[in-house]
Amino acid sequence: MPKDYNGSPKHYNQLESKRNRLTWILGVSGLCILSYVMGAWKNTATPTNQSEAYSKVDCNVGSTASSSSISSSSSSSKLDFASHHSLEISTSGGIKEFPPCDMTYSEYTPCQDPARGRKFDRNMLKYRERHCPTKEELLYCLIPAPPKYKTPFKWPQSRDYAWYDNIPHKELSIEKAVQNWIQVEGDRFRFPGGGTMFPRGADAYIDDINELIPLTTGNIRTAIDTGCGVASWGAYLLKRDIIAMSFAPRDTHEAQVQFALERGVPAMIGIMASQRLPYPARAFDMAHCSRCLIPWNKNDGMYLIEVDRVLRPGGYWILSGPPIRWKKYWRGWERTEEDLKQEQDSIEEVAKRICWKKVVEKDDLSIWQKPKNHLECVQTKQVFKTPHICQSDNPDMAWYQNMEKCITPLPEVTSPSKVAGGELEKWPRRAFAVPPRISSGLIPSITAEKFQKDNELWKDRMSHYKHITPIAQGRYRNIIDMNAYLGGFAAALLKFPVWVMNVVPSNSAHDTLGAIFERGFIGTYHDWCEAFSTYPRTYDLIHAAGVFGIYQDRCNITVILLEMDRILRPEGTVVFREGVELLTKIKSVTDAMKWKSNIMDHESGPFNPEKILVAEKTYWTGGAKENSN
Repeated sequence: MPKDYNGSPKHYNQLESKRNRLTWILGVSGLCILSYVMGAWKNTATPTNQSEAYSKVDCNVGSTASSSSISSSSSSSKLDFASHHSLEISTSGGIKEFPPCDMTYSEYTPCQDPARGRKFDRNMLKYRERHCPTKEELLYCLIPAPPKYKTPFKWPQSRDYAWYDNIPHKELSIEKAVQNWIQVEGDRFRFPGGGTMFPRGADAYIDDINELIPLTTGNIRTAIDTGCGVASWGAYLLKRDIIAMSFAPRDTHEAQVQFALERGVPAMIGIMASQRLPYPARAFDMAHCSRCLIPWNKNDGMYLIEVDRVLRPGGYWILSGPPIRWKKYWRGWERTEEDLKQEQDSIEEVAKRICWKKVVEKDDLSIWQKPKNHLECVQTKQVFKTPHICQSDNPDMAWYQNMEKCITPLPEVTSPSKVAGGELEKWPRRAFAVPPRISSGLIPSITAEKFQKDNELWKDRMSHYKHITPIAQGRYRNIIDMNAYLGGFAAALLKFPVWVMNVVPSNSAHDTLGAIFERGFIGTYHDWCEAFSTYPRTYDLIHAAGVFGIYQDRCNITVILLEMDRILRPEGTVVFREGVELLTKIKSVTDAMKWKSNIMDHESGPFNPEKILVAEKTYWTGGAKENSN
């Protein structure tokens, strides 16, 4: 048999066949690549510079000068998905436009409605707790602003002034005239910073506290003010880099929490009654009560035990007002000396039984400190049998959870000098340090590496947000993050004069609120199937990332959007982040709420399935037709 050689027909045919196959493969691949490039080019015009790249969507969404500030930062074509996507989710479809509610609902707080509350048990003030409307009671209308509503003063001027037309209530200026909470000056309110127990003003009062415990070293960052009034204590703490969660009941003094938020100061409607405060354990560095009228010595000390739950190891509790310094004030308080002495003695006893130590009592102030750990407290329980240390309690569970009459146990430590749960960095390093709850592995699947990546992610997102919203122009002060995760959004906003209410949904896969507090931010648990504990028109910017993906199968998303409209100021902004199908459905509802909105690409580009919807609530008021507003 002859041998093959290089020039044989057999070898030549094999070589030619291989060449043809290769040419065919390369040709088909080239056509595929060319089609992909042409398709991408056709649907996404290449920007000539960075500013053009961030002007892909028109955000001209308002009726005043504030609207033009948005449109100047992003004016271009809309992304239209309406005819290409459909997703069946729970909405109140078929509504072309929501009507305005009656003006009697202008200050409606659905879950703290006094009329509804009066139907519930008055024992332990349960009637003042959250009692939300049933599905049949829900309002499918838009809460109107007062007829002469104005854009609030910008921070820091808003700390001292608010427009009378925005909160037309003079009750506090009359009822609290002696305490100097609030004064009416022409068309505006002025807040002198006074309070029942700080006649020289909140600033001087805080200076008095600073002489007793260190407020400016960075060790104290988060605080809680029970029975806050108009939140002047929290307002003046801000310049000391301390952020306070201030709360007060809905109907003790008319609109006190509404005044606080109008000033640009963090606040919520809330009360210490029968249920836990909606915050995790070990959340606050400092707690405060200035004549807050909470019966600390009653119910086996349950309210002080609840403060102990939310107070960090080594944290301080400050009390001024009855019964402190009763020997001087007892006549003015219209109580007997014996009654006041007995109250103070019983408070001292409760504090001792929950292992607190009294730091100082000077003039009108008494201060206690929670221990760093429970090593000594365990030994103390051999003497003081009650209250006992809780055995099978999840201390962070706080959404509609009853208060306990047992001491929340602290994480175990190896020596008396160790801080239970881990020591925190001083502020401001605390904001970006890995929270102890994460470094110790207390939050499943959340690692230090994920935490750092989340911080980097929010740096990128914030650089994008500056181009699609007026966030860098001083338009916003009160911000709420409806699904805060690790608080990265709040951290990325630190250089702006804003504060963020970080909300962790009560049904989240991971309870991250404790880590958010460990970063030095504030927030709350909440179920967005219900109304939030605030007045109408109290937030300038709402951030909603992945919220509707969580709730679309649990409740009517129209109800959530109407709640967002309730708490958003006129001309306020909402940033949604969801898939295209959900955003299209959301936009159909926001259009019916008179919002102006546009869907735009993800900051990473058009091929990311997640999109961004930026919406602005238009300006309108109750009585607009009569007044031609």
